[in-house]
Amino acid sequence: MSAKPSKLPRQSMPEQSPQDRITNFNEVPLGYSEEQAIAEASRCLQCKKSPCVAGCPVQVDIPGFIALVREGKFAQAARKIKETNVLPAVCGRVCPQEDQCEALCVLGKKGEPVAVGRLERFVADYEREHDLMQKPELEAATGKKVAIVGSGPAGLTCAAELARQGHAVTIFEALHEMGGVLVYGIPEFRLPKKILKVEIEALKDLGVELQTSAVIGKLDTIEELMAEEGFDAVFVGTGAGLPTFMGIDGENLLGVYSANEFLTRSNLMRAYEFGHSDTPIARGQRVMVVGGGNVAMDSARTAKRLGAEKVILAYRRSREEMPARAEEIHHAEEEGIEFHLLTAPIALAGDDEGRLASATMQRMQLGEPDDSGRRRPVPIEGDVYDEPLDVAIIAIGAGANPLISSTTPELEINKWGYIVADEATGATSMAGVYAGGDIVTGAATVIEAMGAGRRAAAAIHEYLSESA
Repeated sequence: MSAKPSKLPRQSMPEQSPQDRITNFNEVPLGYSEEQAIAEASRCLQCKKSPCVAGCPVQVDIPGFIALVREGKFAQAARKIKETNVLPAVCGRVCPQEDQCEALCVLGKKGEPVAVGRLERFVADYEREHDLMQKPELEAATGKKVAIVGSGPAGLTCAAELARQGHAVTIFEALHEMGGVLVYGIPEFRLPKKILKVEIEALKDLGVELQTSAVIGKLDTIEELMAEEGFDAVFVGTGAGLPTFMGIDGENLLGVYSANEFLTRSNLMRAYEFGHSDTPIARGQRVMVVGGGNVAMDSARTAKRLGAEKVILAYRRSREEMPARAEEIHHAEEEGIEFHLLTAPIALAGDDEGRLASATMQRMQLGEPDDSGRRRPVPIEGDVYDEPLDVAIIAIGAGANPLISSTTPELEINKWGYIVADEATGATSMAGVYAGGDIVTGAATVIEAMGAGRRAAAAIHEYLSESA
């Protein structure tokens, strides 16, 4: 007699060893085998109320796809996910399932939840590697045109949903490759670009037109897209890619980077491919990354792989307050990243040639909670020290890119520069113009941006149907 699902152990995923992976940019987790996937799927209780689905921003039928995995129907499981999620191989790798679908798993109340993300990754990889990807059925052409500005997770999702409903969709991407933050912000060792490219290329099967190096706000404004280019609706998903700095002395020294620039050079411009890329990137020996989110972890782990002898991650709160995924923190620690918690730089100093030489570090203690609900870091008077450095990477968040808003005065923005949009529909102050993802909410997760793109697509479809 086989064990009850609740008694079966959660299947661990094989990984590269820390010693090996800090010498390369290959993916760290190696994925489930077929046997592991079936064993993990067998843990699912197939709850009637499916609380896990409520935790998914794009409402994937999680029990449905897991039941197919259990039966060994891997390609069908991938297609079940794709009914609501156009990027399963991406989401299986970078989504914080532990805070979303897995957080609501019934098994997690007394033990470990079903590894939903790992199973999602497995079936998406299986479908792709076995050449079993299928073109989905499309509704009849409506004759309506929709412009998608930005090819990040919100834009890609909105485009796919609208194309399925028969609308002619064009994505305008300012950079030379599609993918937005997925291609410029997330390192190869977390999200291999060849996998992302396959999922983006699948949009072509839906009839989506992809235009790169197309800077809306410069090439055309939102108004011109609608009045002159004939688009009936526009979705803005340009993300939050404006670098944020600390405002301390020395941030203009050579060797000081925003995480945005550092990761873009490495990821999008492939500076990590030594001997195959001409893109320059700082390969310091003593590197400090400031911040505690996933971007900070990505920056620190990238710096380590670029050959740094010492990588410090300075975070002004304690580990408990870190917004990064537990898995990313764990991997960073395994790879030898030094965590200097309750610590923050208050000044950077340079040498005679204007290059970064050191940072003055302030130790902190936690005070009362602030607006974020986390305890506020308070400087400990007189407790400072100097840290020798040659590279500093500032990863404390990003702001709204002002290009769209500055060229579209009719578009309402808030005091932080983000577009004001209805949470349920993405509707903005301009008729026919919708927005979603980080350009509305500020920096959030990939799957939350996808959820916003999906909701906006439903609202755009309704708008276009009413104006038919």
